[in-house]
Amino acid sequence: MNSHDGTGAIKVAMTPIRVVCQNTLNLALSTAKRSWSTNHTGDINGKLEDARYTLLYADKYMAELWKAIDAMNRQKLSDRQVYGYIDALFPLSETATETQKKNLMRMKEDMKVRYFDAPDLQNVGKNAYRFVNAVSDFATHAKSLRERSNYREILFGRTVDGNAMIDQAYELVQAA
Repeated sequence: MNSHDGTGAIKVAMTPIRVVCQNTLNLALSTAKRSWSTNHTGDINGKLEDARYTLLYADKYMAELWKAIDAMNRQKLSDRQVYGYIDALFPLSETATETQKKNLMRMKEDMKVRYFDAPDLQNVGKNAYRFVNAVSDFATHAKSLRERSNYREILFGRTVDGNAMIDQAYELVQAA
């Protein structure tokens, strides 16, 4: 989208909506999950080239993501494997206090509920994709043991930079 008179920013977005009029453009931009924009100042051609590469890499990323999702969907997991993966995600230290043990058990039970009982995963099947999604849900939505005033900012930073727990879950199922 471009104002053509230089008063507004150029905006580029990835969307599944085919834009044919102003209404569908507004819908596409309001629902786009990934977008890029820049003002009409400086080297606009360089900025447009950056946007083109960003969207190209996003498209390649999405194609690879679908391949990974398909592979995880085909990788069946037994309940025993899932319990083992959860234990690996939440290792119990020999020097853990009773409070730490109790908190660890609570987190493990929460993870099991997210894997076995989450309504949005009921039709997925018992597979690696379901496990990684359950871990992702836990890592990004579980109530923190100590919620500080900047909890949401910290969680956002962990998610943007790559969440270690989600990465570890993915590595566990890839190693199987």
